Amino acid sequence: MESDLDRLIRLQQTDTFIDNAQRRVADHPGLVEGLDDRLASATAAVDTAKTNVAENQAARRIVEKDLAMIQARLSKFKEQLMGVKTNKEYTAMLKEIDVAQHEVGLLEEKILERMLEADDLAGRQKAAEAKLAADKGVIASERQRIGQETEELRRELDEALSRRAQIAAEISPALIGTYDTIRAKRGAAVVELKAGYCSACHVRLRPQIANELLRRDRIFQCESCQRIVYIPQQPAGEAGTGTSGLATEDQ
Repeated sequence: MESDLDRLIRLQQTDTFIDNAQRRVADHPGLVEGLDDRLASATAAVDTAKTNVAENQAARRIVEKDLAMIQARLSKFKEQLMGVKTNKEYTAMLKEIDVAQHEVGLLEEKILERMLEADDLAGRQKAAEAKLAADKGVIASERQRIGQETEELRRELDEALSRRAQIAAEISPALIGTYDTIRAKRGAAVVELKAGYCSACHVRLRPQIANELLRRDRIFQCESCQRIVYIPQQPAGEAGTGTSGLATEDQ
């Protein structure tokens, strides 16, 4: 026949499951928010990469326009060179041509820089888009997993809460009150006695208490932390760990 102590142990096991399940369910919105942030970050990276590519193309078009203007001016200078009549005009025209050619060289260098930059930016955009695609797959899968886990946990919580009510109904109101009071203050209300010590506060209990606990027909509380203590039942033939170190004192 199940004792009150056995019922209290089952009650605490159920409460521990309920606490953990409720905590996990409460954590799920934060996990989903983290997934949203991850997706937003990956999307923003793609947008930034596209903007950088567009800005590079716009800047290159401006330089190409300037280059076309200088090249047109250079062609004009070369045509005019054929019609000059004096050495002074010829020298001045050569100077204009030299300046224009220098500007052409600078602008062509800028275009080359923009082209090299464009290759790098295109690579970054491609990488950002690949990461976004991969993240979308992972995030969708993770969202589904969290949703399924939430649904499963809620179902198990309903079962656990029903089971808790049934267990509590089998225990006297006074003992339930003691259990709930300890649990509210200490977290765990029922703890093992290990080698004669309370496993929660590590205070040694009087040796005779261990012998009483083996019968499992009474409720004992640790004199230090007030938690309910018990010795786990073990298969016949195995020495109880809870009484270890106590028998010597009794002798």
